[in-house]
Amino acid sequence: MESVELKSLSNLEILESCTLCPRMCQVDRRTTKGICGVGYLPKVSNIVLHKGEEPPLSGENGAGAVFFSGCQMKCIYCQNMGFSQKGVGFEISAEELACAFLRVQEAGAQTLDLVTPTPHIPWIVKALDIARERGFKLPVVYNTSSYERVEVIKALEGYVDIYLADIRYTDNSYGMQYSKVPDYWDVTQKAIREMYRQVGPFDEEKMRGLIVRILVLPNNVSGHDRALEFIASLDKKISVALMSQYIPHFGAKQDELINRKITKDEYESALDKLIELDLDGWMQLDEKERVTTFPVDWRCRI
Repeated sequence: MESVELKSLSNLEILESCTLCPRMCQVDRRTTKGICGVGYLPKVSNIVLHKGEEPPLSGENGAGAVFFSGCQMKCIYCQNMGFSQKGVGFEISAEELACAFLRVQEAGAQTLDLVTPTPHIPWIVKALDIARERGFKLPVVYNTSSYERVEVIKALEGYVDIYLADIRYTDNSYGMQYSKVPDYWDVTQKAIREMYRQVGPFDEEKMRGLIVRILVLPNNVSGHDRALEFIASLDKKISVALMSQYIPHFGAKQDELINRKITKDEYESALDKLIELDLDGWMQLDEKERVTTFPVDWRCRI
C-alpha cells in the first residue's frame, strides 16, 4: 500500500498518493488535503526562539521552533488547535523554508525544532539539503506525537539528530476516544523503538538521541506507569520529560475523565514511578516559563 519508495523522502511524488503517516489516506495532495489537513506545499504557522523545550534543547537563546500546520492526530484537547487542526498558517516553498532554517541558526538558536513535521517531510528534507549546502549545522529535533510509520522514521535516518517523542496513551481505545486514531499505542511502540535504534538515548554532549515526553492526564488516561515501564525496558538511560501542565481545552471540557487539570497526587504518582524505575529527565511544572518565545525574522531573499 505504498505508491513511492520511501528511501528518498525528498521525492515529491510521495504526495501524489500520500502514505507518510499511519493513516495511509493515499490522497493526491496536489489537489486535495489529506486527513492531516495539509495540501501540497509546506505550511507554517510560526517560527520563534522557544525557551520552553527541555533545557539542553533550548539552551540560553531558545530552540528554533518551526510550527507546521496540520497533524495526523486529532486530539480534542490540543492547545495548538488553531494550526494543528484548523489550518492557520501560510504556505512557503522549499527554498524559503531553507532560508528560515538558516535565519534560525543566525538568531542563535540551540537547535532546529520541527514541530508536527510529518505531513511536510518531503519539503523539510529538501529544505535541509539546501540549507546544509549553505552552512546550516544545527542539531535537528523531530518533535512528534510518535504516531509515525516505522518506514518513514527509517527513511529519516541521517536527517534527524534528536527525536522528541510523546507517549500520549498506552491504551488504543483512549487514542481513538481522544485523538481519533485507532491504533495509537501499537504504532507508537514500534516508532519509538526505531527512533531509539537510530540515535540511542539522548546525549547532551553529542546533542543526539531520544527524549520521551509524557503528558500526565487525569484519571491515568495517559497510562503513564505503562509508558514509563516501556521506556525502561528499552533503555534506562533514555531521558524522560514528565509534564504536568495539561489543561482541558476545547472538547475535553465536556469529557468526564479529562475535564479538569491533574491533581498533585496524580503527578507525584507518575514521578514516583519514574524514580522507582531509575529513570531520569526533567519535570515540567511552570507553564509560563515553558512557553516563552521570541519571534524570528526568518524571511530572506533567495
